[in-house]
Amino acid sequence: MAAIATDPLLRSDEAGVRTFTLNRPDRYNALSLGLMRDFIAALDEAAGEETVRAVVIRGSGRGFCAGHDLAEMQGCALGEYRDLFDVCSRLMMAIHRLPQPVIAQVHGVATAAGCQLVAACDLAIADEGARFGTPGVRIGLFCSTPMVEVSRAVGRKRAMQMLLTGDLIDAATAVEWGLVNAAVPADRLDSEVLALAARIAESSALTLAIGKRAFYEQLDIPIDAAYDHAREVMARNAATEDAQEGMTAFLEKRAPVWRGR
Repeated sequence: MAAIATDPLLRSDEAGVRTFTLNRPDRYNALSLGLMRDFIAALDEAAGEETVRAVVIRGSGRGFCAGHDLAEMQGCALGEYRDLFDVCSRLMMAIHRLPQPVIAQVHGVATAAGCQLVAACDLAIADEGARFGTPGVRIGLFCSTPMVEVSRAVGRKRAMQMLLTGDLIDAATAVEWGLVNAAVPADRLDSEVLALAARIAESSALTLAIGKRAFYEQLDIPIDAAYDHAREVMARNAATEDAQEGMTAFLEKRAPVWRGR
């Protein structure tokens, strides 16, 4: 069944790029439990589709995502809070495990779990007016799960500054700190993200999946173990049909024809 405008998560496809739009504009696209569960299912579905070569995540309305839905969170039992943050953690890990590269397209604000979502994506492009933050400390709820992704994106000292103060940073600072890759004028945001996604989609889907998985696997292990792991991954990658085709096409000065997944 096709998505309708009132669905909390919209989906569209163009030239191998699947775009997911968070669609709760009246709530600044807050991550309700239902939305996160729908999102996990949609990502699992995309993972198995050969026609999807890259994924874009964006928000509708005035901003990208303001984090969890506080109205939904009031007065819950401890078990309900555990379930909420478990589902949120599974959403972020679904992005990491997705074979296709994921790009966050950010406008307006990306705060708390919304900032976490940006940091979880493989790449992020923001408009120049976007702002980012982990302001939970100001309402007595430290952004403990958002800090997992944010601290890995910007480093300890900068993450702690965001977490302890709750202050928002602008797009230029987010670029400088490594939270996003680039900040562009708002009227160019759509085209810049689509161009980046299309550029990525030109490569072998199999090779992208191998590389993305290996990147995250090697990040947090000692450097000698990282080399051991990456060496084996690269050897197996080199033996694939797509790698052989790519090397042959380069030597023959022609465009490769990818066959793998």
